[in-house]
Amino acid sequence: MLEQLKSIDTDLFLAINGAHSPFFDFVMFWVSERWIWIPLYVFFAWLLYKHYGKKAWIMILMAGILIVINDKTSVYLFKNVFLRLRPCHEPSLAGIVHLVNGHCGGQYGFISSHAANSFGLAAYLSLLMGKKVRYFIPLVIIWALLLSYSRVYLGVHYPGDVIVGAIWGASIGSAIFILSALILRFNSTRINTDTTN
Repeated sequence: MLEQLKSIDTDLFLAINGAHSPFFDFVMFWVSERWIWIPLYVFFAWLLYKHYGKKAWIMILMAGILIVINDKTSVYLFKNVFLRLRPCHEPSLAGIVHLVNGHCGGQYGFISSHAANSFGLAAYLSLLMGKKVRYFIPLVIIWALLLSYSRVYLGVHYPGDVIVGAIWGASIGSAIFILSALILRFNSTRINTDTTN
């Protein structure tokens, strides 16, 4: 069963990675760059501040903690445990994988940190902003999907790496949302208690 899943994963990877062009090489390379999304992250922070005021700083701090948790767990609980080679490091795929600008990354790829981070942030922000900003949820999910797809297109992850990464990241994002809600509730209760005394 596991071998069959690996075979399907490899076939799907080759189909996605093989459907490349110079235009999409350029687009997907930049989509995959973390620093290019800084203006978007600033926009997210502004939205939080606009709708939550001073409480937004706690939410932004929790978003930072979310990214750190996803980054570390994707390495120490997955990559360093499962030791699944990235497709661009897989000997059986040598000469088949299409790489853009010669970039491959670290040796192991399960799970995708990009997918974990983007879907973690998407889940967290969707729970915070979904009812406040129209179309926010579909737009942030499209962003996470595009970023995750780029990792397969670029030859650095199998589809399974990004699917499991997305599930893991979204789970952590949902847990951080619950923790944020508890912190905000505790903080509001403490402030109200201080005011009445």
